[in-house]
Amino acid sequence: MRNVAPTLLTWYDVHARAMPWRVPPADRQAGVLPNPYAVWLSEVMLQQTTVAAVRAYHDKFMTIWPTIADLAAADDADVMAAWAGLGYYARARNLLKCARAVVDDHDGAFPQTNDALLKLPGIGPYTAAAVSAIAFDEASVVVDGNVERVMARLHDVHDPLPASKPKLTALAAKHTPTIRPGDYAQAVMDLGATICSPRNPACGICPLRIDCAAHAAGTAATLPKKTPKKKTPTRKGIAYVARNSDGAWLLETRPDKGLLGGMLGFPTTDWSNDPTPAPPVDADWVTLNEVAKHTFTHFHLELTVMTTTTARTPTRGFWVPKADFDPKSLPTVMRKVAATLRHD
Repeated sequence: MRNVAPTLLTWYDVHARAMPWRVPPADRQAGVLPNPYAVWLSEVMLQQTTVAAVRAYHDKFMTIWPTIADLAAADDADVMAAWAGLGYYARARNLLKCARAVVDDHDGAFPQTNDALLKLPGIGPYTAAAVSAIAFDEASVVVDGNVERVMARLHDVHDPLPASKPKLTALAAKHTPTIRPGDYAQAVMDLGATICSPRNPACGICPLRIDCAAHAAGTAATLPKKTPKKKTPTRKGIAYVARNSDGAWLLETRPDKGLLGGMLGFPTTDWSNDPTPAPPVDADWVTLNEVAKHTFTHFHLELTVMTTTTARTPTRGFWVPKADFDPKSLPTVMRKVAATLRHD
């Protein structure tokens, strides 16, 4: 197969998506460099999250904390609240760890190589490759879901994911150029996101259609193949929503480790097949008819919502004044709990 990088870069020069963290290809070739902090922030946010969902969060973070030093000095609770709703909250905790390591150990400047970036907390192989390529033009092999799909179709690979990941990564490495590797990495991802899409790929306008083995074989729409997933289990729990006579809300900070670690939320039971009741205050509780439902990566969650108004002292959690309570600062599942209520 011929070297497809020049063709893909020519296409990218015309069709590159506009991103808040991206330097347009014409500006990049004129010598304008990306902001490594903005690139790193985008890559962390984009893990298992769509570009459409990330844009507003990225803008918010860059406005509140315009430099990595600002983020490193931020209060953990403020960062977790700003992240609320984006999901996969371990990313927010790792974001702070990495920012503080860059400031404390690297004088606030990101390392520029893939190997050095891998030594930072919270940065794995994909993020290290993406930041080193996009921000510093290192010829790192950047492989996300879009790239896997493009490689599987370009080479008509029928081995199912995730077992085929090493093979697809090796193919991606063969195509990665030493000239403009950062633009190339973004070009492949853009191609996968806009043309070589999961369903109904637009092969007729693809710049690589004459090179694509799956297009020639008529198999593009069936690739990449994936090993069937196991049925997603459902767990249950109880969410306790308490208010006092002043209208304050009872919230708690979840443990640092585990789902929603470090996030603010309503007290709950464990999440299991048979949750153990664990009311945070001795009171008369009323069960609502509506159940708050949410899906995490590995399970569905159904939370029965119980409410009370009490003047008693809770055994866990703390009262948040009515004027300071904002459901938007809670993670999505807790917002869904709040949505089952009628409150002023």
